[in-house]
Amino acid sequence: MKRLIVLVVLLLTLVVSGCAAVTPSTQPPKVNADAMAVNDYRIGVDDQLQVSVWHNPDLSVSVPVRPDGKVTVPLIGDVQAGGQTSEEVAATIRDKLKAYVRDPQVAVILTQLRSHEYLARVRVTGAVRTPVSLPYRPGMTVLDVVLAAGGVTEYASPDRTELYRRAGQGDSQAYAVNLGKILNDGNLATNYPLQPGDVITVPQRTF
Repeated sequence: MKRLIVLVVLLLTLVVSGCAAVTPSTQPPKVNADAMAVNDYRIGVDDQLQVSVWHNPDLSVSVPVRPDGKVTVPLIGDVQAGGQTSEEVAATIRDKLKAYVRDPQVAVILTQLRSHEYLARVRVTGAVRTPVSLPYRPGMTVLDVVLAAGGVTEYASPDRTELYRRAGQGDSQAYAVNLGKILNDGNLATNYPLQPGDVITVPQRTF
């Protein structure tokens, strides 16, 4: 009986810990620009790729991404690279090479990120003096982008500002930004670090 009671207590403890572990955070996710660049970067036009096929140097090539988003690989021809990650392009090449090479081992490395400036941007819209779209740079914050937009207009409602961030599966998550406190009081609690694709919206006052 004592063993049964101990087992029930342990099970209840595990259930409570599991529930606590899934409590959603009220803060924006931490920005990890390095992880974004390595894992999530989408290849763009003019990026330079190094395609390496193990034990097959004749099939290995360094190529730029053409305006149509494709690269040409020996033996298999054109392969779509634009909008894909390095891992996705490598998988496509590997599948196509299977018709000619036994168990091909393919690696695709980005050697020059020439399109990064155009693909990885942050934007600010709404009641700012000059709505802008800016190339992302590590360390960029909400305040940096708002100042680049010339600040807010006299019709803005800055403490109702929202930061929209992609959350996967085409969805986005909104985070409240107390922009008035940032600009007027120097309260940087919601001066969040940004990541590529973020959109900041400053609404107008309602009269």
